[in-house]
Amino acid sequence: MTAPELTGRCLCGAVTVRVAGPHDPRPGACHCRMCQRWSGGLFLCFNASADAVAVDGPVTRFASSDFAERAFCSVCGSHLWMRDNTGTTYDLMPGLFDEACTWPLRSEVYADRALASARLQGDHRRATQAEYEQKNRHVPEAVP
Repeated sequence: MTAPELTGRCLCGAVTVRVAGPHDPRPGACHCRMCQRWSGGLFLCFNASADAVAVDGPVTRFASSDFAERAFCSVCGSHLWMRDNTGTTYDLMPGLFDEACTWPLRSEVYADRALASARLQGDHRRATQAEYEQKNRHVPEAVP
């Protein structure tokens, strides 16, 4: 899916993220324990091809697992993306982009692990922890 070119910014404006090319502007949600810790409750992201993304500004990258990194603004700490080590796509934070307020939810993983305050309604694809982990690499849950 391709949508119009997007420009997003972190909270302080030091980092600019441009997406000019293939991307799916519908966010996905993750409720795994790592994403809960990183986001404070619910991780939302949309996918964009690495070739379509340009980033300017001070970015700090953190290897959150042996197969992925998470990035944030080095000045204000705004979360920017999660990216697996293949480097083919970015999972970008929709809150960086003004247009995101109209994007519908695409999917939800670890739906059975959602915090009570962050359960999502609507008609979108859902996967439980077991369903997701059967098909994808993951970090073992720290909490049963």
